[in-house]
Amino acid sequence: MPDKQPVSPFIDRLTGFLTASSAFIIWGLSPIYFKALQIVPAYEILLHRIVWSMILLMLLMVILRRGASFLRIFKDIRLLRLLFISTLLVATNWFLFIYAINSGQILQTSLGYYINPLINVLLATLFLKERLRPLQMLAVLIAAVGVTWLTVFYGAFPGIALVLGLTFGLYGLVRKIAAVPALEGLMVETIFLSLPALIWLFHLNQTGRGAFLNVHHQVNLLLAGTALITAVPLLLFTLGVRRLRLTTIGFLQYLAPSITFLLAVFVYGEPFSKVQWYTFACIWTALSLFTWDAVTTYRKQPS
Repeated sequence: MPDKQPVSPFIDRLTGFLTASSAFIIWGLSPIYFKALQIVPAYEILLHRIVWSMILLMLLMVILRRGASFLRIFKDIRLLRLLFISTLLVATNWFLFIYAINSGQILQTSLGYYINPLINVLLATLFLKERLRPLQMLAVLIAAVGVTWLTVFYGAFPGIALVLGLTFGLYGLVRKIAAVPALEGLMVETIFLSLPALIWLFHLNQTGRGAFLNVHHQVNLLLAGTALITAVPLLLFTLGVRRLRLTTIGFLQYLAPSITFLLAVFVYGEPFSKVQWYTFACIWTALSLFTWDAVTTYRKQPS
């Protein structure tokens, strides 16, 4: 039997680009999915997302034969504590994201994930003792000006956006410290959440307030499909990040909030005032500086 031909670097990078881009596109378009579930309360969608994700992840664990690495996590109390914290953070993030979409605040989700890279920089400075470079500091200050401008002149503090960005940033920080594979880590998180989620769903069903099996088949399928919205982009992202430079991933991560922004303004017709334009202009300027700094710093590093 002839030896398998090695994959060329170009094909490997192209595969990484396509898988990572697909992940961010799915995340960006996900408001369409959750809008279709608008008749279901946000907390109930979250419960179904947890339970169905657990079922899908269990199947993936079996198919990919990751049981041994998964069970090793339970031998490390420190890892379990960290994953419990990350569980609370990701559950909060998921709930707020669904709530914002179904309450007509998609722009807040877009703003939240635009400012997330800047929050990551601040968290790295505070907890990992990384120093801010001058352009990074300027980017953070410009973003802060944009948020302050929105709060003062529009009279609306972007609480959902900031909590979304902060919880996702803290989640990434905790998962970086925990250092467990994405699939195994997500499996542990869903296990932590699944028992209370199952109890709550059972109670809703018993009292006749649950949507599953009580509305129509489309809602049943969409609720079960929340597992795919959760697991598929995460796995695509994991495949992509292994094959691409971090600077490329940094560019691609703006795909999701950009798509969400376009959906909010041009598809769902959310009001977008001059004050909001100024805020987003500040965020986009800050992100441009942040990205430019990342690219120039990366190029200066030795091969």
